[in-house]
Amino acid sequence: MATKKRQSLKPRKIPQQSRAEQTVATILEAAARILEAKGLDGLNTNYVAQRAGVSVGSLYQYFPGKDAIIVALCQRERAVFFAEAEGALNEPTGQRGLKHLITASVHQQLRRPTLARLLDFEENRPPIAKELAPFITAMSELIQQLLAHEDIPPQPNIEIAAGDLIAIVRAIVDAAGERGEVDREALEFRVGRALFGYLGIVDRQP
Repeated sequence: MATKKRQSLKPRKIPQQSRAEQTVATILEAAARILEAKGLDGLNTNYVAQRAGVSVGSLYQYFPGKDAIIVALCQRERAVFFAEAEGALNEPTGQRGLKHLITASVHQQLRRPTLARLLDFEENRPPIAKELAPFITAMSELIQQLLAHEDIPPQPNIEIAAGDLIAIVRAIVDAAGERGEVDREALEFRVGRALFGYLGIVDRQP
C-alpha cells in the first residue's frame, strides 16, 4: 500500500524583493483574519488566496499547503512577541526583566485573542512544534540571562528553571485565552505570582 507523502511545513521559496514580501504578508494577514472569523475549519488555501486577492498559483509559490501557512503565522506572531520580550534584557534587575516578560506575554495573548488561542492549539501539534523549537530555545536563553541577576535567588539548574517558567507562563496565559479573559492587569498579577513563587521570591520589587 502506498503511503501518503507528508506535506512540507516550510515555505516553498523565501521572498527576496519587497513586492514578494508584501505578497507573503498579505497572504498571512488574510489567513489570520479567516482564522479569527471562521476558525481552523474555515481555513483553506483557496479561501486564503481569494481573501488575499492573489491567485491560488501565487499562493502555492510560497506555501505548499494550509499547515505551512499556519507555521508561518505562528512564526510571525512569535517574532512580534520576541521583539517585545527582548526588551527585558534592558531592565536593571532580573525581577524587572521578568515583569517585562510577563507584560509582553499577556499583551501578545490579548492583542488578538482569538488568533492567539487558535495558534496556541496548533502549536501543540508535534510537526508544527518541531518547526517552532528554535523560538523555545531563544526564549530559554533569554530567561536564563534574567535568572543570572543577583536579585534572583540561585536555582539548582538554571536551564531547567527557565524551561519551567516558560511552561508556567504558557499554561496560565493560554488558559486565560481559552476562557476569553480580557483583564490584562489581573492576568499579569497571576502570572507574576506564579513565576516569583516558583523562584522563591517573597518580597517582589515594585
